[in-house]
Parts: sequence; C-alpha cells; structure tokens
Amino acid sequence: MDHENSVSEQEVLSAKKRSFVINSYEWIEALIFSLISVIIIFMFLFRVVNVSGPSMLPTLRSNDRVVLSSFFYKPRPGDVVVITHTIKLQEPIIKRVIALENQVVDIDYKTGTVFVDGVALDESAYIQNGITTQPSDFTYPLKVPAGHVFVLGDNRSVSNDSRFSDVGMVDARYILGKAELIVFPFNRFGKIK
Repeated sequence: MDHENSVSEQEVLSAKKRSFVINSYEWIEALIFSLISVIIIFMFLFRVVNVSGPSMLPTLRSNDRVVLSSFFYKPRPGDVVVITHTIKLQEPIIKRVIALENQVVDIDYKTGTVFVDGVALDESAYIQNGITTQPSDFTYPLKVPAGHVFVLGDNRSVSNDSRFSDVGMVDARYILGKAELIVFPFNRFGKIK
C-alpha cells in the first residue's frame, strides 16, 4: 500500500511539474505575443516623440512628450505634425500645417495676418503673440507645390518654419505623423488642439 501511495505521490509531483512547465510556456508565449503587438502598434500606428524648443508655445512646451498617429495619415490644415527633416534641417521638427498643395499662402507683415487662398486665418486659439510679423526669406503670395505643405510654428517670433529657406515648403512624405495627445508631463495630459 505504501508503495502504491509513493508512486501516486511521484506521479502527482511529476504531473504538477509538467503543468507548471506548460503554464510557464503559455505565459512566456503570451508575453512575447503582447510585446510584439505593442512594438508593431507603436512602429506603425502610434509613436511617442519629445518636443524640443519653444517654437510651438503655448500649444507645446519643450520636453512635452506627445503621441503621434501615423498610419495612413494625410495632412490637414491646423494639424500639428512632426517632420523628419526639411531642405536644410536634418533633425525632426514639430509645426502646424497652414496650407496644403495648390493652396496660396500670403502673409501681411504689417497686420501680422496669414491668408490662405485669400481668406484670413483666425489663429487666436493657438499662436503665442497673435500675429506673424517676423520677416521671411520668400516673397508672398506663394503657391504650395504638389505633394508639399506650408507649416508655421505657433510661437511665430522664434519659429524656424516654411517662411525660411532652412525649412521651406515641406515634402508631405517627410511628415512622420500628427501630434494627437500630450502624455507627459502628466499635469499637461490632454488632446492637442
């Protein structure tokens, strides 16, 4: 009888070990699948980027971390976007889309008003000083070429944007995605407008 009990105890222990090993493999498999899924989501659907510099004040501050949506993204006027590089800049920049291809941009530097297709933009909700007075490298009006966008920073007095030859008209292929949400610091968490 004792021999039968000891065999069954060994069998129970062996079964428990097998069950533990199988469960461990299942957990590892689920963890690897989850990790790969998160990596794919953040590579193709969403990205987190760090804002550097004051050119997007008051909308974005230096060291804000923002989530970008990039999967099948098409720029629209008013979107805040991250651009991987420009004509002369090799580092990423973050700016607001003002005009799309074939639209005409004009800036009245006396009043600080930006016009797109002859219509004055109401930018009071997002620009720092309310007007655009910093001179440009270009003569206006300008027509945005096919496949390009015209971008400006919200803090126009310090922003290096489409008004200057370093940036110029931005090839839409170099837009990494639209900045959707501030995720850090936590006290600034919220949707970007």
